[in-house]
Amino acid sequence: MGFTVCSAQNNSVQGVVNSVTNTVTNGGTPSNDDIAKGLKEALKVGTNNSTTSASKVDGFYKNPKIKIPFPQEAKEMEQTVRDMGMGAQCDKFVETLNRGAEEAAKSAAPIFVKAITNLTISDGMKILKGPNDAATQYLKQNTNGQLKTAFLPVVKAALDKVEITKYWAPITTAYDKVPFVTKINPDLNSYVTGKAIDGLFKLIADEELKIRTDPAARISDILKQVFGL
Repeated sequence: MGFTVCSAQNNSVQGVVNSVTNTVTNGGTPSNDDIAKGLKEALKVGTNNSTTSASKVDGFYKNPKIKIPFPQEAKEMEQTVRDMGMGAQCDKFVETLNRGAEEAAKSAAPIFVKAITNLTISDGMKILKGPNDAATQYLKQNTNGQLKTAFLPVVKAALDKVEITKYWAPITTAYDKVPFVTKINPDLNSYVTGKAIDGLFKLIADEELKIRTDPAARISDILKQVFGL
């Protein structure tokens, strides 16, 4: 797996890359151990890029690929209250959901680093020879539970900080006054946590696909060699 990064980030992988570049440029084939080291470092840079992108202001909110929408089970409620002239309140509510996800994403990097550190030579070869999202799936299998545990309290604190109830309560109150409707009150903390994790893995999968399919995205000799096999 590989990732397009700025020159400053390239420097962060140079130590590991240099350890295997000599083998490549001298016409040799990197060992399985060297391949695993290269994959680990590429994964570290790539997950860092993804978490940095997601955790900045508007990282979720203005990225249509991962923007968190109104809860699906409450879509009918959304349309009803919008028709009642509460579109601005609905928009602000959606914004606060995404602010919670952006805050939570800041806690993802150490969890990814631990999973990457534990990657074995066997894991590395499976990733190398696997489908276009093999590295993403490896991370998902080894971090999903930890991410949920880490994200949930952060999301709750973030949503409390942006006063989510200030925007949610008027919407639900107005909707509940409509005759014959079923009251809806989804678990917003769990909803945002799940969507935040899904969004991160979408970004990571995009980074992985680049290096697998676009030779120009392979930023070092070792990545060119490894993914050119």
